[in-house]
Amino acid sequence: MSTTHHPIAIIGGGLGGLTAARVLHVNGIESAIFELEASAAARTQGGMLDIHEENGQKALRAAALHDDFLKIVHEGGQAVRLLGPDGAVHVSEKDDGSGDRPEVERGDLRDLLLNSLPDGTIHWGRKATGARELGDGRHEVTFADGSAISTDLLIGADGAWSRVRPLVSAAKPAYTGISFVETDLLEADTRHSRSSEVVGGGFFIALGHERGFLAHRTTTGSVHVYAALKTGEGWLDTVGFTDLAAAKAAVLAHFEGWDEGLRGLVADADTITPRRIHALPVGHRWDRVPGVTLLGDAAHLMSPFAGEGANLAMIDGAELALAIAAHPGDTEAALTAYEETLFPRSEASGAESAASMDTMFGERGLEQMIEFFTSGPAAG
Repeated sequence: MSTTHHPIAIIGGGLGGLTAARVLHVNGIESAIFELEASAAARTQGGMLDIHEENGQKALRAAALHDDFLKIVHEGGQAVRLLGPDGAVHVSEKDDGSGDRPEVERGDLRDLLLNSLPDGTIHWGRKATGARELGDGRHEVTFADGSAISTDLLIGADGAWSRVRPLVSAAKPAYTGISFVETDLLEADTRHSRSSEVVGGGFFIALGHERGFLAHRTTTGSVHVYAALKTGEGWLDTVGFTDLAAAKAAVLAHFEGWDEGLRGLVADADTITPRRIHALPVGHRWDRVPGVTLLGDAAHLMSPFAGEGANLAMIDGAELALAIAAHPGDTEAALTAYEETLFPRSEASGAESAASMDTMFGERGLEQMIEFFTSGPAAG
């Protein structure tokens, strides 16, 4: 097995890994990304993201990409609608352009970062299978294609089931008790006008009876829906998702008595995909291990109910790169500085995410979310 050496190796080409590589590049430092997907077009990068001023946008400024980011923002995407199971609208806020969390298509943001990197930065089709210490802060990573690399600085940006994480931590993601069934209603305005009207132009939530729907309009005119259910970890395995009609029926059985416009977000869907929601323990951290660190979901996987996952991955990547640039020739000082900021930030967001999940899918989820949107500083 041949082994090539890279001074800085980033495992995972998601938003966090790409941001790290871009900010390193802006600061004149080369890195190499190893990504399991075969190419940039290997799969659709679905979903909308709200990019927050205090972290995601801060990272884009460090990457010298903020102006270009503003060009791909989804106008009107910060609108919010909150409904109850009977279809009654309890909150309806328009996007007046004053918000600090503009919406963007994940794929567009990824393309922005990809196109900002020098040719050859990303090594596609490299699925990591394991990593081991070589001594003196150096590590080796092996890949499914039989290749291997060694590196002086190993950055695990490889998501929930990270192959790098075991070098620093024995923690593993645990099921949160919530499962998503994702649906897409394509060409919503013309083919699914009822669902289009129900969801509106921005972010949509319908809650009740410890379950609900979350949805948003995409820039391509589709409606993307997350049907959220409190179920046992094995429930999704009992549903045959290759049979679209049967899968819809299984999900809709959990929404008996709900308004037909809401049920239509599943009943009329063109696609359906299951996903369990996992999380690492809130406050996950590790002792300093020479030559290796983590960012994004590899470091602090949490449920999506604080809207921070992509934002945290990007600020992690940016701050790690800036720390490396600020400590030339001293990797350990850079990693120490980075982790001192990483740990308290991710603990706070993880706690917020867990609390938000408990609120939304608790017995008074709808009432508490109405209060959240209509009272105090959260309003608007």
